[in-house]
Amino acid sequence: MLVDWAKQGEPVAGEIDSSLLAFAADVDAGEIRTLLSGELDSKNAIVTIHPGAGGTESQDWAEMLMRMYIKWTDRRSFKREVMDLQPGDEAGIKSVTFSVQGPYAYGLLLAEAGVHRLVRISPYDQAARRHTSFASLYVWPELDDEIEIEIEEKDLRVDTYRSSGAGGQHVNVTDSAVRLTHIPTNIVVSCQNERSQHKNRASAMRVLKARLYDLKLKEQQAKLDQLGGEKKDIAFGSQIRSYVLHPYQLIKDHRTKHEAGNVNRILDGDLDAFIKEFLMQRALGKLATAADLADAEE
Repeated sequence: MLVDWAKQGEPVAGEIDSSLLAFAADVDAGEIRTLLSGELDSKNAIVTIHPGAGGTESQDWAEMLMRMYIKWTDRRSFKREVMDLQPGDEAGIKSVTFSVQGPYAYGLLLAEAGVHRLVRISPYDQAARRHTSFASLYVWPELDDEIEIEIEEKDLRVDTYRSSGAGGQHVNVTDSAVRLTHIPTNIVVSCQNERSQHKNRASAMRVLKARLYDLKLKEQQAKLDQLGGEKKDIAFGSQIRSYVLHPYQLIKDHRTKHEAGNVNRILDGDLDAFIKEFLMQRALGKLATAADLADAEE
């Protein structure tokens, strides 16, 4: 039986295109995994976003960032759990902490840690002036049971309070939210997502352990840097990326110089090109220095 390829051409071409796209995605995923060889890169991640100074404008930017990373997790079919969300006074958020569960979530999101800057005409300014806002993103690895972090009860202050977030009437009228303060380090962690105080405490402990482990790693690295006379490429708190919506539209990563003009696509979570470029340049030792970031332009 002879096949009329002219009639079959379109379906066959469509199948080939789909196969090529799937193959390209697999190659790209494999390439990224080769760049994530750190001991903790394969772990799940805990993410916290805080607005900078600026009130409602910065709080709105923090919420935009939260939406961007939620969209990114959707694109990768990662699971997530909002552990604590503090809404802004008028709009936006004062802070949010959420976990991300998926292959190499920590290694991927670590590329996004730092200060993000937004330049736009503020929707909250009646004079329609241009505003610059900042928000910080922090990322920690979610630890499994194999890694032990000892926290003594005497070093903890536990406060309970009524949740201010979503969750129904039951959440708002009971002291189910939990705030943990680790007295020796003054690290404060809150969780109000669950209706159960016990579950909120367990979630808060997960975050606290992750932050204490990260603090220990940073202290060890600081000692090594001091002994070896080394300096870090990226200074903590330095601006890593600018999102300019006015007078032109451009998103630029100041560490890698990677740029994108389709700001809506990026704000909808299409971040993989930025993450991949960061991982590649980090592996090659080509990231911008802290001084370069300090001099970053719009």
